[in-house]
Amino acid sequence: MLDADVRETIQQGYREFLKSRELSPRLGQKQMVAAIANSLSNDDPDKRIAVIEAGTGTGKTVGYLIAALPIARALKKTVVVATGTIALQEQLIHKDLPELLESCGWDYSCALVKGRGRYACNLRMEQCLDAVKSKDAGLFLFEDEQQFNPNAATENLFKEMSAALDDGAWDGDRDSWPTRIQDTEWRALTVDRRQCTGRRCRFVNQCPFFKARNDLEESECIVANHDLVMADLALGGGAILPPPEDCIYIFDEGHRLGDTAIRHFGAECKINSTLTWLERLPKQIKGQAPLFEKDTALSEQLPRIEREAGKLTELVSMAYPLLKEHLDLSDHAEGRYRFAHGDVGAVIRDLAKQITMQTSGWLGRLEVLEDTLSEALSDKQYPVPVPDIELFYQQAGNWLSGAERLLALWDRLHKELKKGEMPMACWLKLDENAGGNIDISINASPIQAAELLKDRLWGSCYGAVLTSATLKSLGNFNTLQRETGVPNSAHFLSVAGAFNYGEAAAVRVPPGAVEGNSIEDHSQYIIDNLESMVEDRAGTLVLFSSKRQMEQVYDELPNHLAKIILIQGQYSNREMVRLHKERIDQGKTSVLLGLASFAEGVDLPGDYCKHVVIAKLPFAVPDDPLHEALSEWIEARGGNSFFDISLPIASLRLIQACGRLLRTESDTGTVSILDKRLITKRYGTQLLDALPPFRRELG
Repeated sequence: MLDADVRETIQQGYREFLKSRELSPRLGQKQMVAAIANSLSNDDPDKRIAVIEAGTGTGKTVGYLIAALPIARALKKTVVVATGTIALQEQLIHKDLPELLESCGWDYSCALVKGRGRYACNLRMEQCLDAVKSKDAGLFLFEDEQQFNPNAATENLFKEMSAALDDGAWDGDRDSWPTRIQDTEWRALTVDRRQCTGRRCRFVNQCPFFKARNDLEESECIVANHDLVMADLALGGGAILPPPEDCIYIFDEGHRLGDTAIRHFGAECKINSTLTWLERLPKQIKGQAPLFEKDTALSEQLPRIEREAGKLTELVSMAYPLLKEHLDLSDHAEGRYRFAHGDVGAVIRDLAKQITMQTSGWLGRLEVLEDTLSEALSDKQYPVPVPDIELFYQQAGNWLSGAERLLALWDRLHKELKKGEMPMACWLKLDENAGGNIDISINASPIQAAELLKDRLWGSCYGAVLTSATLKSLGNFNTLQRETGVPNSAHFLSVAGAFNYGEAAAVRVPPGAVEGNSIEDHSQYIIDNLESMVEDRAGTLVLFSSKRQMEQVYDELPNHLAKIILIQGQYSNREMVRLHKERIDQGKTSVLLGLASFAEGVDLPGDYCKHVVIAKLPFAVPDDPLHEALSEWIEARGGNSFFDISLPIASLRLIQACGRLLRTESDTGTVSILDKRLITKRYGTQLLDALPPFRRELG
C-alpha cells in the first residue's frame, strides 16, 4: 500500500516538474506514474513488477523516475536505471536526471556506473609506459593473439593520458577521453577483475574504477546499462551493484533485455587460441620462478600448476580433431555446424567431462596462487620487489580468467539433456584470428533467457519496471514474456504516445512492390524506384534486413543518387547521423542506408527524416544458430516456429523501424514498406494491425 506521505511527494514533484517546464499533464505519463507507484508499493512481492509500453512522446524517463525515487527512499532501496547503451547512460546522468531533480526540487544522490573495462588502470598505465620504453612487446600479447606493437604515437598518447590522470584533468573513463582510442591501445590500459590487485594496489586512492565505485554506496539512484546488470546477476548479484533484494530495477529500452541476458549467460572457447596461451604458460612460469624461489610455498605451487596445465593442454588438443570432423560435414557457407537439439554426442560429452574436472581442479590451484601473491603485496618484508609481484599477479589473473572461461563452456557441454528440458544451442564455427590463422570456436548458449531471469532477477529483486516504446508484438506481451520470463502476476500496461498518427503520417505499400523473398526481383525493384522515394531537401532513412542486399542496391544506383547517400559502414553510425543532419541544415537532400542498428535508437526529428523506407519485412535470418535451435525446440514440442517466433519478432522489429519517423508532436511523413507480402499474405494483416494507427495507402 502506498504511504500517504510518499503519494504526496510523488504528486507534488510531478506538479512542480510540469510548472517548471510550463507543460500540461500528459495522460500516458500520468497513467505510467500511477501504474509504477501502485506496483512498487504492493505488499505482494509477486506483483512488484510493472511492464509498461510507453509510446514515443510519453515522457517515460520522467514517468518512471517521478514514481520510483520517492518509493525507493521510503523503503531504503536503491533505484538502478539500466539503459540499452552507454550513450543513454551519459544522457541520463548528465542531463535528464539533473533537470528532473531541479524541476521537482528534489535532492536524490545519483551515480553513473560502468564496467571495469571502461576505466583505465593507473598501474597498467605505469607498466605500459615502462614496457614501451624498454620495447617489451610481450606485455601487449593478448589471449586472442592480437599482438599490439606500440610506437612513438602510442607512447605520446599514454604519456598524455597519464599526465591527465595525475592532474585530475581526466577521470580515466574511456568515454570521456576527447579523441578516439583504438581498441588494442585501450586493452593495454585495462585489467579484468582477476588481474586487479584491488585494495592492495599502490594506486588504489587514484584508481578511476574504485573512485567510481565509491560513489555507489551512498547513491540512491544508480545509472547502469543492461550489460552491467546482467554481468552482476551472472556473478550471483551484489558483486558490482547492490544485492538484488535491495534494488528497484528500471530497464529502459526493455525490449533488449532478453537478448542481453542470453549473451551474458552463453560461453565460447576458441580451441587453438586456448592451446596457445596454455602452451605459453610453462615458459611464463619458468620466467617467474627464480624471482620467487625464496618463497618455499609458492615455489612448490608453480610446478603443480605447470603439470596440471600440461594435462589440460592434452585434453583440449583432443577436442580439435573431434570438432573438425563435424565441420567437415557441414556445407554451411560460413563454415558453421550446429548440433541438433544441443546434443554434442557421447564422445564430446565424455571429453567435456574430463576437461571440466581438470579445469576445476586447476582453477582451485590458481586461486591459491592468487591469494599467495595478494598476501605478498601486503608483506613489506617480502623478498621480491612490488612491481614484480604486481606483474606476476596480473599474469596469474590472466590464467584464472582463461580457466573460468574454459570451465563455463565445457561444463555446459558434458551435461545430458533431461526429458522436457530446454536445450542449449551448441555450434561450431571456423574463425580467423588477427594473425590470419584458422581456429575453431565452440559456443554454448541458452536459447531463451526466461528461466535464468526468473531465477536471477524477477525472483530476487525487490521490484522492477520494464519499459520501452515497443514491448508488444502482434498486439500482446506474449513474446516479451516468453523471452524474459516476466511473471503473469506483473502489472502490464500500454499507454499511448503524444501523436495523432492518422493525421501525421501514412504507411504505404507502393503499387508494383515485389515480395521480399523474391530476392533478385526485389533488389531490382528498389534500385529502379528508390530515387522516386527520396524526399527533396529533407532526410530519407532506408532500412535493410540484409547487409548483402543493402550493398548490392547501393552499388547499382545511378551516380547522382549515390552522391547524396550515406551507407552504414562508410562511417561510424554517430558520424553518419552528424553528416546527414549537417546536409539537411544546409538545405540539401540526404539519404541514410542502414541495417538493424538504425531501426532503433536513432533520433531524426523534423526534416531530418520525412520518409522511412523499409526494404522488406524484418524476419530473422533463418540460419542464425540461436534462432535455428529455438525453432527446432518449438517444432519438436508441436508448435509452429514461424507463427510462434518469426512473426512476433518481425512485428516487433517493424514497429521499431516505423518508430523512426515521428519523434516530436510536430513531425509528419511517410513510411513505405517495399514488400508486397504485407498485403498478399494472411499474416500481413496482423503485422499492419500491430503498427501505430497511421493512414494506410496499400498497393
